Amino acid sequence: MPELRSLLINEGTSFDNFYISLALCCPSRASILTGLYTHNHNVQGNLPPLGGFQKFYDEGLEEDTIATRLQEAGYQTAFFGKYLNGYPGDEGPSYVPPGWDEWYGRVDKNKLYNYKTNENGQVISYDHDTEDYYTDVLSKQVTDFVHRTASDSKPFFIYIAPTAPHEPAAPAQRHKDAFDDEKAPRSPSFNEEDVADKPPWIRNIAPLSDKEISEIDNRYRQRLRSMLAVDEMVASLVQELKDAGKLDETYIFFTSDNGWEQGQHRIPKEKGRPYEESSRVPLYVRGPGIAAGSKTDKLLLNTDFAPTFADLASTSFPSDGRSFKPLLEGEDSSWRSSILLERLEDSSEKGKKKKEHIESVGDYHPYEAVRTGSYKYIEYANGERELYDLESDPYELDNIYESADPSVLEDLKAKLDALKGCSGTSCQEAEDPSLAEYLKAKLDALIRS
Repeated sequence: MPELRSLLINEGTSFDNFYISLALCCPSRASILTGLYTHNHNVQGNLPPLGGFQKFYDEGLEEDTIATRLQEAGYQTAFFGKYLNGYPGDEGPSYVPPGWDEWYGRVDKNKLYNYKTNENGQVISYDHDTEDYYTDVLSKQVTDFVHRTASDSKPFFIYIAPTAPHEPAAPAQRHKDAFDDEKAPRSPSFNEEDVADKPPWIRNIAPLSDKEISEIDNRYRQRLRSMLAVDEMVASLVQELKDAGKLDETYIFFTSDNGWEQGQHRIPKEKGRPYEESSRVPLYVRGPGIAAGSKTDKLLLNTDFAPTFADLASTSFPSDGRSFKPLLEGEDSSWRSSILLERLEDSSEKGKKKKEHIESVGDYHPYEAVRTGSYKYIEYANGERELYDLESDPYELDNIYESADPSVLEDLKAKLDALKGCSGTSCQEAEDPSLAEYLKAKLDALIRS
């Protein structure tokens, strides 16, 4: 993605340790909009009854999102792309959620041709012609919004959610032959040789066959190709902001709602797991006062977006996360030392039907995990445990739970216990406890053991 590198990465800051608390589409997007951990917004999966748009709507979460807050603060707000899985649910295809002055939301699946969108309450159908390619349509809608509103005295907040590189990841016709020689990254965890220390659902996966590896590579190439149009969209947006005289006063955030397994730990595809490939994603930010080409290794979460956007807009948004505006401005301020990763039970009807088929890859094994600067400790609901020293083992090859120093385990268990049921400021306290709180949590853990 040369445009992304040139216009955002080289001109802004990169966050090397940005995480998604629940690496699954709808729960992650719910956290972005509300600043809440999954155990507080309760959108546990992508489909009803415990997940999807309908759950978000039924919980009343739409009434207090970063969009409603910024709209109340005087911002023009606009949404483009994929909203929440299952949208528009029972509300009908012309439904526009509160908080958005302009709305261009997908009302069907992730197809990049032959799809429908809700454009400010009117359902529009697109065909399979070259000009109907979804990422290009999205790009034109976004640049048109900037062109129309840039001269207005009100500031704007734009949320852009392309479907690429989500499967089927069809590329634009002009990109269909790109990356012909590329292969999926062969990290040390790719087709992991020894999984004897992993939970049984990983141990039960046979080494990847040549056919499976070929499918992984083909899927990877399609995903790369589909992202070239996104790269061009970044360039078009930056150019439109520049032409409108708004680039130097606009913050641009580029990230993803989850990671993706592609052969790591023998998992051929999918997400939603506590491993780095699922939970850790890129984050690049460009804007006023941000040092070009800078980096930080601080632990960030998708719960941090809403309070950060609010802080940049000089308003507030109480949440489980925290504003990382000080990090954007280069301040060497105190920061959290741990984060919560979680996958709660997803009992959707589709999930029940799929469960038997994909049991072997662990997609339906709920867990709670704590990730610190050095370790990741995972507790599964069925009693399985994993512990990784990420400084010496960044690819999570060696589960050291059975051989770990008991004091390390006690510390991590205490941190995880404090995070599991946290809410609001108690999450921030649990992520970075004071010495007194830390000693109390450690004492409690010793008493429990």
